[in-house]
Amino acid sequence: MPVYDYKCNDHGLFHDLASMNEAALPCACPQCGKLSARVIMIPPEVLAMSPARRQAIAKNEKAVHQPIISSVDSREDLAQRRAHAAAKKGCGCSDNAHPDRSSLRQQAIYLPDGSKVFPSQRPWMISH
Repeated sequence: MPVYDYKCNDHGLFHDLASMNEAALPCACPQCGKLSARVIMIPPEVLAMSPARRQAIAKNEKAVHQPIISSVDSREDLAQRRAHAAAKKGCGCSDNAHPDRSSLRQQAIYLPDGSKVFPSQRPWMISH
C-alpha cells in the first residue's frame, strides 16, 4: 500500500498508509483524531522556479497530446532538410547510399519442403 501525505489544521503534516481506493478519502490525525485532507507535496525546485518557466512547462504538458501544427517556417525547414538529403545522396555519407550496402542484403531461399533459409554472414540466426 502506498504512503500518502495528509495535513491536520492543528498538528500539520503526517503520513499514513492507504489503499489506492481510499487515496482521495480524508484520514484521521494520529494526535487529535480529526479527519484531515490529503495533500500533494510539491518539490522545492518547482516552488523556486520562475513563474514564466512554470507556465511554459504547464502549457507543454497540456499540449502533449495535440498534433504538431504546420507553419510556413516548419514547412520551409522540412523542404531544406529534404533538399540537403537529396543533394547528399550518392556521396557515401548516407547509410542508404553506401555502395557496399546492397551486397550485404540477402534474400531468403525457399526449400522444396516450404522452409526457408538465409544464406548470410550470420549462420547462427534462426528464421521463423
